[in-house]
Amino acid sequence: MRQTSVLVKYSLLLIALVILMMILLNTVGLDFTEKKLVESKTAELYTEANDIINKYLSEYYVSTWAQDEVVSTLNIAAEMTDTRILMLSKNGLVVADTTSNRKQNAIYVALGTSAPQLMADNTEKDFVVPKYIPDPMLCVSVPIMYNYTVSGYLCVMTTMSSIYAEGVYYSDFVNICYLIFIPFMIGAFALLYFYSVHPVTKLTGQTKEYMENNFRGEFKVSYPKELAELGGCIRYMGDKLNNSDEIQRKFLSNVSHDFRSPLTSIRGYLEAMKDGTIETADQGKYFDILLYETDRLTKLTSNLLQLNNIDDNGLMLSLSVFDINKMIRQIALTFEGTFIKKKLVLNLVFSQKETFVEADEGRIQQVIYNLLDNAVKFSNSDSSIKITTEEKGHKVYVTVKDYGVGIPKESINKVWERFYKSDASRGRDKKGSGLGLSIVKEIIKAHDQNISVVSTEGVGTEFIFTLKSAE
Repeated sequence: MRQTSVLVKYSLLLIALVILMMILLNTVGLDFTEKKLVESKTAELYTEANDIINKYLSEYYVSTWAQDEVVSTLNIAAEMTDTRILMLSKNGLVVADTTSNRKQNAIYVALGTSAPQLMADNTEKDFVVPKYIPDPMLCVSVPIMYNYTVSGYLCVMTTMSSIYAEGVYYSDFVNICYLIFIPFMIGAFALLYFYSVHPVTKLTGQTKEYMENNFRGEFKVSYPKELAELGGCIRYMGDKLNNSDEIQRKFLSNVSHDFRSPLTSIRGYLEAMKDGTIETADQGKYFDILLYETDRLTKLTSNLLQLNNIDDNGLMLSLSVFDINKMIRQIALTFEGTFIKKKLVLNLVFSQKETFVEADEGRIQQVIYNLLDNAVKFSNSDSSIKITTEEKGHKVYVTVKDYGVGIPKESINKVWERFYKSDASRGRDKKGSGLGLSIVKEIIKAHDQNISVVSTEGVGTEFIFTLKSAE
């Protein structure tokens, strides 16, 4: 199914909005305008009727005015207000009609059953009397009060056609304003397209270059801010993807090297034993070497499986409260032989006799073991290693510090990468897989805590991580 472009959709939407708005203005809008005009005209007629009654008709009922004078006055008022005025007696006889020269009784007979409609305080819309009031009128009837009694009725009328004409006039004016506004609306849609869809189209084209493994394209989108940020993110992703081949080659190279080296040793020694190159008396020594290499492979495989499990399922923690000082003492005992062999001194400095933390005991044991193992590997003989714990607020700070070879400045930020080994460690850490610190980082991160490293080449290295303090 072919998809419609955003430009076509925007254009169709604009056309639909223009047509819909025009229909609404000339139907609902016109009807609303006419209703408001009727309401306004009704209030105006009521005001005029009351003014005429209060100013002139009281003279008629005190017998100071003749009927001709009343008719003349009403004719003047009707001409000034562009209305038709009828004056009825309380019995319904027409006293005066500003647009008829017929006799009163004839007019009354002509009104017929319509006369009672005018003998009330009300408003009649589209009022029609054949022959005498042929055009629909808006009629307002107001009772004439004299000595607190109804003495007659004054009816003020105006044609409905004049109201409708005024409504059409206002509607035409609004339509003209709307037609003038349409080009501005088209410009607004064009601007919206230029600032939203056009940059997206540009980003799409550049993203397609990435799909073709061309990661050298640049995302030059400066507007709007959100799309500029999106372009920056895609460009960053492209840079990462551009380096992915190098990272993959490096990863495979490290894995191949760490697996091939012990396998080569194992194969060589086994072949030597098989063909008699290694005498039976010396085989015990080489069996120890074979065990050492298989232990190295086992550790590497275990670390790889552990990191893979973390990536796939996340790190599941079993939290408990335990004494971190006690754990450090127990781990230190497992390194006693190594410390004696390398003539290392271990200093344990605890701010309190017992320091309880809330964490996964097995995972934290692994963290401390890996950090202490690293410290031992990279410490010079006849030096020392220092482990401290200190409680600050709701956190416990654990520090493992050695006075060994240190880490080059350019390598400090890379020590957490998998399989990474600094050049200074190549000769010392032959058994290491380069995965220990990656696992340490993931464990501390899973506890929602932080770990950092401070190191100076030739002086030593210090790892500091935090744990949640417990009562």
